[in-house]
Formats: sequence, structure tokens, C-alpha cells
Amino acid sequence: MFTWRLIDTGPLEGPANMALDEALLNCFDKDRSQPLLRLYGWDPPALSVGRFQDAAAALKLDLCREEEVPVVRRMTGGGIIYHAQELTYSIVCAPGHIGGAAGVKDGFRRLCAFLMGTYQKLGLEASFAADLNPDGERLGARTTFCFAGKEEFDIVVRGRKIGGNAQRRVNGAILQHGSIPLVSRVQHGLRYLKEPAPGAAGAVSLAELGIAVEASQLKRTLVESFQERLGVSLRPHPPTEAELGAAALLETRKYRNANWNLEGRT
Repeated sequence: MFTWRLIDTGPLEGPANMALDEALLNCFDKDRSQPLLRLYGWDPPALSVGRFQDAAAALKLDLCREEEVPVVRRMTGGGIIYHAQELTYSIVCAPGHIGGAAGVKDGFRRLCAFLMGTYQKLGLEASFAADLNPDGERLGARTTFCFAGKEEFDIVVRGRKIGGNAQRRVNGAILQHGSIPLVSRVQHGLRYLKEPAPGAAGAVSLAELGIAVEASQLKRTLVESFQERLGVSLRPHPPTEAELGAAALLETRKYRNANWNLEGRT
């Protein structure tokens, strides 16, 4: 059984979270590095914008500043997410670590399998949006707010999207990160958008599905499912000095810089 690293950083500030995710990817060598699963949260709650979004056009930045809600740009695409009361994960690996999945779609299906298993262990019937689309709903349409639309490999429970996932591939390595919402904070997040996002009403959280679970228990369930679905063993292994050093530089120079967070310029 192949061993993966398990990194549980707990809740961090938005810039620190995004800097560490990128540092783990940048420090990863597809031929020599051990693949990893990282678990984390957000404190304080924050808004993240997708790599190619215009933050000023989409967000009420004055309100964000007034209410001291941080805005940070992800290195992955997709729409705006309000991060609060959720369990967030990131995976860094090479295609060979997941059975040689070459394409993005195949990679999503394989790397999201542990989420399907997690929901099943919680007593929920989960499906990929692409596999359960009886009404022919358009999938993959661009939306300002992440939870206002569905991608093919978004996970759906009782017809409603739960959480979200995004992926980036660099130098033969894969970064995938996503979230499981314990409690819905979608309506609160919508307050910061300049335009309505009516499709967001279709998003759902564990609490709305009748699942009351502490973050610590959810982590244990997720780790168990990850090991089963990927056929690997997870062992605690904190970030290395090199990874922490790279993250510190990225946080200072990039993820706490308005040029990046608001305009997407490094």
C-alpha cells in the first residue's frame, strides 16, 4: 500500500492558505516527491476569487473592507467562494499516483472519489453532476459565484450541489482543492456580490441535509474514505522547512498583495 502525506494545518488566514497550497505544488517533484492530502479551514472567513476573475467588477470591495472580509485570489479557476464553516482539502500528486489518469476529467473523477465515499459514510447518496442530469441542465457554464452553477464533476446530493472542487496542473503535477460545507453560508456570501446569483439557491450544506457533524469527526471520516477509495495509507507529515519557506515568500509577495488578489497581476 502506497503511503501519502497527511497535512492538517487547521484553520489559517486566506493568504496563508493559498500560499501554502501553491508552495506544496511548487515544491513537488513528480518523480521523487510523496503525494499528499492537506486538510484546513479559514479563520477569519474570507472570499476567494477564481484565477481569471475581475474582483472589482464582481465584488462590493467597499463592503468587504468595511466588514473586514479578506479577499484572496486562488491559483485555480472557477467562481467566487465565501469560505466559512467548511472543511477544505487540497491534494498534490502526479497522474501516476492515481492510476495514470491523463486527462483533467479522468483526474477529477478519480480524485473526487473519496468525497463520494465520505458522503456515503455520512448516509447520503451522492453522484457526479455529469452522471445524474435528467433535465439536461447545462453543465460548465461560467458563473460569478461558484455555487451558482454546476461543473461535470461537481458532486450532487438530492439534486443539489454540495461543495466545489478546482484543479491546476503544473510541470506534470496536479493540485486539486475543494470544500465540504458543514453549514451553509451562501446567503451571507452573496451580500458581497455586485450582481445577484440566483442559481446559488441550489447549493446545499451538510446541516441542510440533516447531517450534524463536528469538523474533527468529518476529518476522520474523510481520511478513512480517502484511504479506501485510493487504496493508500495516510501518515501525518507536516510541511517541510522548504515548503514553509516557499509559502512565507508567496504569502508576503503575492497573496497579501492587492495586485494579485484584486487584479491577478504578480
